[in-house]
Order: sequence, then C-alpha cells, then structure tokens
Amino acid sequence: MKKVVLSSLVLLLLPLLSLSQDKPDLPAAATAFVNQLARGDYEAAAKPFTDKMREAAPPEKLGEIWKAIQTQMGAFQRITGTRVEPVGGVQAVFVTSEFAGATVDLQVAFDSEGRIGGFSVRPTEAGKAEAPKEWTAPAYADRARFREEDVTVGSGEWALPGTLTLPVGEGTFPAVVLVHGSGPHDRDETIGPNKPFKDLAWGLASRGIAVLRYEKRTKVYGLKLLSLPGLTAKSEIVDDVVAAANLLRGRKEVDPRRIFVLGHSLGGTLIPRTAKADPGIAGFIVMAGAARPLEDLLLEQVPYIASVDGTVTEAEKKQIEDVKALVETIRTLEAGSKEAPMGVPASYWLDLRGYHPPAVARDLKQPFLILQGERDYQVTM
Repeated sequence: MKKVVLSSLVLLLLPLLSLSQDKPDLPAAATAFVNQLARGDYEAAAKPFTDKMREAAPPEKLGEIWKAIQTQMGAFQRITGTRVEPVGGVQAVFVTSEFAGATVDLQVAFDSEGRIGGFSVRPTEAGKAEAPKEWTAPAYADRARFREEDVTVGSGEWALPGTLTLPVGEGTFPAVVLVHGSGPHDRDETIGPNKPFKDLAWGLASRGIAVLRYEKRTKVYGLKLLSLPGLTAKSEIVDDVVAAANLLRGRKEVDPRRIFVLGHSLGGTLIPRTAKADPGIAGFIVMAGAARPLEDLLLEQVPYIASVDGTVTEAEKKQIEDVKALVETIRTLEAGSKEAPMGVPASYWLDLRGYHPPAVARDLKQPFLILQGERDYQVTM
C-alpha cells in the first residue's frame, strides 16, 4: 500500500481537545463513530459530541472534514484495530483504519461522560517502526551552553505556553522566534520522532542566540478558533508572532534591536505579512515558505505523491479528480460564502486570495534570508 502524506491543511482542523478520563466502552464508541463517518451518517456521528465540539464541527462540517480526509488518503476501507493510550494527560482511543492510499490512526478523545470532544489523524505506530523511538539531541547542541524556562506568549483567552532557550552568560543576546507551518503543531514542531524546532533552539542557543518557541494556537485552542466568525491567517498565526516578539523585548537577556523571526512552510509564507505587522523586527528567515497560493500546492501535492512509484492507480486517479474539484471550489469562493473547503472557513481562503508574498516583501526594509531544499517539489529553487 502506498504511503500518502497528509496535507497539513487537513490537520489544521483536527486538534485533540484536552479532556478527561477513560471509560471501559470507549473503544467500542470510537469504532461506532468511525463507522458512522464511513456510512456518511454525520448526524449520528455528531450526536455524542460535546457542546464545543458540535459548535466547531456540526454534522455538515464533519462531513466536509471526512471527505477531505478521503481526498487526501483515498476511500475508507476498514478498521483493523483499536487501542487506548494516554495523550497529553488524557486517555484517547486510536482507531487504526485502512484507506485506499494509507493506513492511519483516527484518534478520538472523550470526556468523563463518554462524549466525543476531539478527533484527529495520526500516523500509525507501524509507520514509525523504522524511526528512532525517541528524539535525541543533535550533535551540534551543547547542553552546558544554555538554559531553558517556561514562558507564556500573549495573554488572556489566547495565551500560549512556550519555551525560552537562553545562552549561558552575561550580556544581551540576539533572539529568534520560531513560527510553525500549517497544522496544530506543538512548540517543537514535532513530527514522529523528529523535533526540528527543538533542534534549532538548542543549536542556536549553543552559539549565543536566544530562541523562543511556543505551542501553536490551532493546537491549544483549535476548536474554539474554528468557531470564530471570519477566521484568517492573522488570528491563526501572525498575532501570536507579534506577541512573541513583544515578550522578547521585555527580557533583559535579549537585545531588543536584534530580534528576528524564522517562519517554516506556511509560517514562512506569512513572513512578509508579519514584517508589516511588526516593523521593529530586525530581520526574517524563510524556510520552505511557498510563494504561491495554498490551493495550487494542494493541486500539485496529490498527483505528485501518487506518481512517485511510477504508477497511478484508478483509486489515485479518482483522488486526483476530487482534489481538482476541491481546488475549483476554493478558487470560486465569494465573500459571505458558507462553504468550508477541507473544513476551513471561506474567510480563511479569501483572506489569502491575492496575497503575493514576494510583492509584499519587495517593499520591506528588513533583510530576508530565504532557504529551501533543492529537491522540494513545491518550493523550488
């Protein structure tokens, strides 16, 4: 079975809500939930939702999310098993499910009354079998050269937990804010056993540069964020970057004239907007930041992944056609539309329509360092 990479746009919509303890019948309830999605009975699937979950994902939106998952992975085929594990201090049921193009865990979380309060997609344990079980510090990190402390980025209803990594020694240091790509990322941008933001933080701090990283708003407040009218990339990402820069300006260990921002993927795409939102930032690093519309990348991603083994199956051909239809919906959205392609509100897509990062960057005075992989098929040389 071909491995399919899940679009991070889908993961944006599927945060795990922190809930409470396990019940003996939860695996059966999670299995029933997935089977209802597979039958297209979204009303029944949404019945056991918590109030917050139902507000963020009513039956019609739940259907859009399920269709988006199948657009990415192919048609649902069957459930192969379940397991219950603690996740972030709560118990979650992992329903291992086969799709035409991938096998993944559908993670379902319940509250103490057995109501569903979270739903997300995760790689299977089998898919991680060849990878290291735990993150290990990179060779270039010298633990004796820095210290870390917990901090809070922003305040009030959108406050985010974070980590400030500070070099050891006297004086003020230059500092970097790390900004995630799309999806409900943690402060380390963890993917399987990999923690690229932690690698960067420890490596830079070993060389005298302070680093601030934090939990992304879609991870901490995912369902609440989706329920906001008029959701945009500003409220999802940019506002928190500005808050992070302000936090650094208030630290005596940091030189306020040498605060930089590094954006990865979507975080990099939004760097020019971030620069306009906070002209006091000294400079910017863009890592694999796309200069083209997200829907264009989606249109290329699925056909590319389908073709890497040299053959495109009938199921993959249908998947490609579904993506083309989805992209056409995105491109024809109008103001006030109730459509939510891939479960993302129309306001989000419309906010990015017409945004051309290089054109915005051209008018900015701060320096930019732009990086990408030579084999990146979406952010090319």
